Amino acid sequence: MKFGLFSLVAHYADGGSQHERLRRVIDEAVLAEELGFDAYGVGERHGEPFLSSAPPVLLAAIAERTSQVRLLTTLTVISVLDPVRVAEDYATVDQLSGGRLELMIGKGNDPRHFPLFGLSEERQWEYQAEKFELLRRLFYEENVTWAGSFRPSLTDVTTQPRPFHARPRIWHGSASSTESTELAARFGDPLFTANGFHPKKKYADLIDHYRARWAHYGHNPADALVGSGAGGLYVARTSQEALDGYRPYFEALTKTPAYQHNKSEFSTLEEKITNGSALVGSPQQVIDKIGDYHASFGHEVQAVSVDGLSAGEARSGLELFASDVMPVVAKELPSRVWS
Repeated sequence: MKFGLFSLVAHYADGGSQHERLRRVIDEAVLAEELGFDAYGVGERHGEPFLSSAPPVLLAAIAERTSQVRLLTTLTVISVLDPVRVAEDYATVDQLSGGRLELMIGKGNDPRHFPLFGLSEERQWEYQAEKFELLRRLFYEENVTWAGSFRPSLTDVTTQPRPFHARPRIWHGSASSTESTELAARFGDPLFTANGFHPKKKYADLIDHYRARWAHYGHNPADALVGSGAGGLYVARTSQEALDGYRPYFEALTKTPAYQHNKSEFSTLEEKITNGSALVGSPQQVIDKIGDYHASFGHEVQAVSVDGLSAGEARSGLELFASDVMPVVAKELPSRVWS
């Protein structure tokens, strides 16, 4: 198993100034590299409580403070963006980082961004499919000629700069719909399941759909690649310490528009830990939880997030996760990614 630390740069009233919160993202990425995480990811949101409206800017800053950790977009809301601008921005980050960038694309699960960009939510899947196909061509090809429905046509266009390597990996983020798993399978791209708000079966069914459609399109089943998120991380020496420590953060999370929009079945922390993906507990409990999900998902990358936690609690939990969880899981569950 390989490990990523992802952030949506959630910012709450008790989290200091916006300046402090954004600087903390950079420091957190540096810490992730020091602790041996394989990747650091910055998501994209366009509204409170998130400050992650400009991931290329944050990733460029992170690139200058790190040297090894891979940089992911987790995820790029391709449905509302211009693929030309996306290709230019992220190829620039890729060049600055020396080829450490990997894209993750999706339509996003926050309905607020469609009216913000003057788009119709009813056409979100059409936007995602067309804009992704253009982005893929711009990222991987030169002299692109293209015509579609949602932006002016292109004739013999080569976006600049080019990516550092010829074909940076593009993941597809999947939260709740087979539209995303279908798109990933059709193009032979890896899948990253959000695995955040619902019971395991919901996400396992989407991964099964991805693998089935992957084979349908003639790809070698052994080549299908899956990563997974988790619905929160709080590791402590004992399960009771973890429960007590994470409870106020969980209760604050349930009041956010994102949690309410996703209509999670979990109303209590105990339900979320027992029936959901939250990695809250002692190191051994977290090891067992990742193993249990791997048995259903077959994923090779495990992402975690400490968004919402205080800086001190985030650091101590990440240090314990890196020292007591990551080495055990990496040994027990090998991964082909980022070897």
